[in-house]
Amino acid sequence: MYNEIDLDKIDINSEPPAEEPARQYYFIAKCREIVKRKSEELGRPLYACTVNMGCQMNARDSEKLRGVLKGIGYAEGEEDEADFVIYNTCTVRENANSRVYGRLGQLKPRKARSPQMLVGLCGCMMQEPEVVEKLKKSYRFVDIIFGTHNIYKFAELIATRLESERIVIDIWKDTDQIVEDLPSERKYPFKSGVNIMFGCNNFCSYCIVPYVRGRERSREPEAILREIERLVADGVTEVMLLGQNVNSYGKTLDVPMSFAELLKEIEKIEGLRRIRFMTSHPKDLSDELIEAMAGSSKICKHLHLPVQSGSTEILKKMNRRYTKEQYLELVDKLRAAVPDISLTTDIIVGFPGETEEDFLETLDVVRRVRYDSAFTFIYSRRTGTPAAAMEGQVEEEAVKDRFNRLLTEVQTIAAEMCAVHTGTVQEALVESVSDHDASMVTGRLGNNLLVHFVGDKSLVGEYVKVRLDVCRGFYFIGSKA
Repeated sequence: MYNEIDLDKIDINSEPPAEEPARQYYFIAKCREIVKRKSEELGRPLYACTVNMGCQMNARDSEKLRGVLKGIGYAEGEEDEADFVIYNTCTVRENANSRVYGRLGQLKPRKARSPQMLVGLCGCMMQEPEVVEKLKKSYRFVDIIFGTHNIYKFAELIATRLESERIVIDIWKDTDQIVEDLPSERKYPFKSGVNIMFGCNNFCSYCIVPYVRGRERSREPEAILREIERLVADGVTEVMLLGQNVNSYGKTLDVPMSFAELLKEIEKIEGLRRIRFMTSHPKDLSDELIEAMAGSSKICKHLHLPVQSGSTEILKKMNRRYTKEQYLELVDKLRAAVPDISLTTDIIVGFPGETEEDFLETLDVVRRVRYDSAFTFIYSRRTGTPAAAMEGQVEEEAVKDRFNRLLTEVQTIAAEMCAVHTGTVQEALVESVSDHDASMVTGRLGNNLLVHFVGDKSLVGEYVKVRLDVCRGFYFIGSKA
């Protein structure tokens, strides 16, 4: 829809429309006039920088923020030169909050020197009332503060700030509203994230996400399919379907649709070559989804399936709602249906009450599943979650010892799993010129492994057959086949 909107034809002197997204396009057009005038006064473009500090859901939200800023007339710039800096925050761990306060401290003197500069904050951290109170008291130079539920109002909030020259704070506790067809500025022209749902109903005892992202709500399948069709028409060949728990997609729809059914509809889209998705909760991984993956030519043979712990007792305390045995049974089903599937996971070490025996259960799962890679975390006490008040917080020395042992095991197995592919020829989607060697490019395989091989920027966005010559533990050095 955005490409069809002529902002010049919007009457910004009339009352703003009540319905969305027309209301937001009205404010984009209104802000564009103000930014144009300020730019002429300065004799240069105004620059904006969106800083993503969170997960892939945040990254997708940041693309929407950039799309609005581009529509308003801001050119994209670096953080240290931008006239508008907006931080899209994370709050999964409390040290993430400290990072934001540190960045704000660095911005304060520049903001004082530049009266036209704007500073914005949004994302999960803003959903915490104590954070907003601290910002109001100690960071009064911040101009715009909003949360996760009303990101679609970004243009309207900017308009309010530009017209009133006062701080704008708009935090919603929750919402069931989903606004479609807003502008977006993608990081990559050839691949894109696509939100299929928002929020989370799982309430894992260590996790703040349900409190800051709200309850689960699924997008209508027609809207998802329409978005992907438009992306494909614009050159996208790979999509990543995003949700806190994609496996529970469709439960809030008036006409229920399972995630497997949605995948089958997406697969029909011509021109789309790869489908990825995350994150999958084991308790909702259905036989129907496994069957869909097994029978698909487009769904990548990679599944991120967070286990968090191998101990059934700890899983119960985490409120994960599956046992060690049930998890291993799922893995057996997956491997039987999709023998070449790549499995990755998340693991937390040192959860309250974890004993050495519990930790050994986790090591046992790692050895039995043989993950291709794992994100390993030391338990971080998160204020506002049930786990933060639990007895039996594990001593730091024991946690570090377990973490190091786990890391050694994970890395050893991952290197062995990676090496299995040595000498094979596989298809890689070239994502970029290599960060370490400008004569090489970096491609991603269907199983999510990276391969570096000789090439130039003309290959970026192309699918290339690559021979995997040398395994380097977590990636390959290859050559065009």
